[in-house]
Amino acid sequence: MKDYRADARFQGIEPFAKKVWLSSPTMHGDEQRWVDEAIQTNWVSTVGANINEVERIVCGKVGRKYAVGLSAGTAALHLAVKLCAERLYGQPKVGHGALEGRKVFCSDMTFDATVNPVAYEGGEAVFVDTERDTWNMDPAALEKAFELYPEVKLIVLAHLYGVPGKMDALRDIARRHGALIVEDAAESFGATYKGIQTGMFGDASVLSFNGNKIVTGSSGGILLTDSEEDANKARKWSTQSREDAPWYQHEELGYNYRMSNIIAGVVRGQLPYLEEHIAQKRAIYERYREGLRDLPVQMNPFDAGNSVPNYWLSCMLIDSDAMCETVRGEKDALYIHEAGKSCPTEILGALTAFNAEGRPIWKPMHMQPIYRMHPFVTVSGSGRARSNAYIQENGAVDVGADLFHRGLCLPSDNKMTAKQQEIVIEIIHRCFE
Repeated sequence: MKDYRADARFQGIEPFAKKVWLSSPTMHGDEQRWVDEAIQTNWVSTVGANINEVERIVCGKVGRKYAVGLSAGTAALHLAVKLCAERLYGQPKVGHGALEGRKVFCSDMTFDATVNPVAYEGGEAVFVDTERDTWNMDPAALEKAFELYPEVKLIVLAHLYGVPGKMDALRDIARRHGALIVEDAAESFGATYKGIQTGMFGDASVLSFNGNKIVTGSSGGILLTDSEEDANKARKWSTQSREDAPWYQHEELGYNYRMSNIIAGVVRGQLPYLEEHIAQKRAIYERYREGLRDLPVQMNPFDAGNSVPNYWLSCMLIDSDAMCETVRGEKDALYIHEAGKSCPTEILGALTAFNAEGRPIWKPMHMQPIYRMHPFVTVSGSGRARSNAYIQENGAVDVGADLFHRGLCLPSDNKMTAKQQEIVIEIIHRCFE
């Protein structure tokens, strides 16, 4: 491990006395009120006023008709995938997944929780490459995917780091091919595309209240739909699919996925602060953009003409010709520093040495060992990733691998002071010396 604090480039910089986090929970005190009320009234299980209020408020903020509070965003994604799969293919036999033997188009640049539910239901994810304008699913690559696999009827897409994807184009392609969309808005609560909140664009959509999200419950998630039937199904499935009988009666598989009224109390206390958190995150993004403008780097992009992100994480992409020599293995990375150049490994190492948390850009799903042999579709073709190569063996350009190679997530905690951020920016500058 390199001793960055002994490096002459970093002399005069003192480590942060208190860690500067990537994105930690920001509590306001209102959360305690609703948690205490749940405890005092003895409503601590999976029913109660907090859950009802969270569902009502989220519906109002996003614009959907129905919301189902669940234990995690992943649980919500699973039920969203299951709802759409059963609408397309019917209810499976017990012991079989609703997607058994079927392919599903999935975002490639995302956390694996987005795509794992496809595997839960026995399907095979086909990863669709990323476009550079928003780092989300590329509509041109999706069109190519339908040329290669015209039988596919389900798309699972995410809005990366709080930036909306190109939803008009993606939805138009889905409609033309008769496909349904599961929209993973876990990272983008409060972001808008053409004035419409993310969470409104899927046949079923999902929010997350994980501890690092812009609004948190420490855990928890929401499934959003405009179908009362789907909402009722999701509620039933989330409570072990109990039938309306005086005893425990089960006619289909169920899950222990319902949100706790305690968790809902934390979320309820957080929801009034969504816009405040977004404003704080935007200020962080703008300070980075201004403070790093003299370096050969770019901030994570968004379509300013159509989108307003929630700025959940501020990310940075190093220009290709400013990358020092670097290589990544499965769990380790090496680099050789060059004056005027740097790389994510060097910058993240320096931040860690001074008690600040960053993170590499999500490693694309098609590069993950668990999914490496799944199909992967780029604009220019399809293939399977076998290394960090940005040009596939068949000549297809791999945008996701390139972003992973050159990109990193910067400390984006909304409790970070402007002075702390100035020091983070100074550390990044010195990495390029």
